[in-house]
Amino acid sequence: MKKIVLKIVSFVGFTLSSFGLLATSAAADMPAPLDNPGNVKIALVRYLSTGDFFQAYLGGVESQAKALGVDLRVFDSRQDAALQADMVDQAIALGVDGIVIQHGLTESMKEAAQRAVDAGIKVVAFDVNVENPAIPQVEQSDYLLGKLALEQAIKDNGNTFKAGYVYVPGIAPLDRRNVAWEEVLAANSGIEEAAVFGTLDNPIANSNANQARSVLQANPDITVMFAPYDEFAKGVKIAVDEAGMTDQVDIYSADVSTADISAMREPGSAWVATVATNPAVVGEVSIRTLAIMLAGGDPGSSVIVPPTLITQSFLNEQNIKNMGDLGAKMPQFQHADVSMTNWMPLPSR
Repeated sequence: MKKIVLKIVSFVGFTLSSFGLLATSAAADMPAPLDNPGNVKIALVRYLSTGDFFQAYLGGVESQAKALGVDLRVFDSRQDAALQADMVDQAIALGVDGIVIQHGLTESMKEAAQRAVDAGIKVVAFDVNVENPAIPQVEQSDYLLGKLALEQAIKDNGNTFKAGYVYVPGIAPLDRRNVAWEEVLAANSGIEEAAVFGTLDNPIANSNANQARSVLQANPDITVMFAPYDEFAKGVKIAVDEAGMTDQVDIYSADVSTADISAMREPGSAWVATVATNPAVVGEVSIRTLAIMLAGGDPGSSVIVPPTLITQSFLNEQNIKNMGDLGAKMPQFQHADVSMTNWMPLPSR
């Protein structure tokens, strides 16, 4: 009985159209079935939702769905892999036309995604490998996220240093970023991996801060922390601040948000660089990719949103305080020319 109640309570579903937010774009100019968008139902099935990145991603999904005028349902499994798979089945039962699967575990989502495909539903995966050639993968070029961050770490610190590494295996984007880490270690014998740690337990930043404290106590000569997810970096920064090691340790990360920008710009902050895409733009691209499939198009098997290096010095020099400022100084943060067509309506800016 408890399990059944959990599934019901954990279902977070709403529709944009029910709030009167149908797009004002000329639906007649869009191909079927999007020429009658109020009758098109799509679902976002989430695994991860805690943190600024995922809230911004959801905002992009909602904005693009509103621009299209489609009926969006959001399911949030809150890192429960079995529940996420069940939510895919719930979306199938609701008769949705398309599903975006956001993060998750391959072993739990592979069969669920195939059930959706078998039901004639178009499926897009964001940062989860469902091992299905019929399902396009939207990603941020996670390998490049890691590579650019580590190149900056070597530029700042040389190729001889002791590093701590925050990593949770089994999560597709983190696994792809790990490839860059392994390559750097193999190519630079002077870089010592002093400790590998990390958790996705909520609250993620605080949970990683607890682990980082122990790592820094055991390895007081660490000078670089590679934390390729901004919630990881927040946790490491908490521990570095508390240890009074801000002058000794440099933190390199992936992803960005207004809160991250503030943390990077704090006086004496150890968080010196991140590599990121705009998560809201990635959310928009995810829905555009699904829309192309619904219209009978082929977006390709891999849809990549290119990332950009963002350094603390750049933020300070340009006096960037939030994501709006960052978009103004870096136009690629406002829009990605990815999964675009001549009929695709865009969110208002």
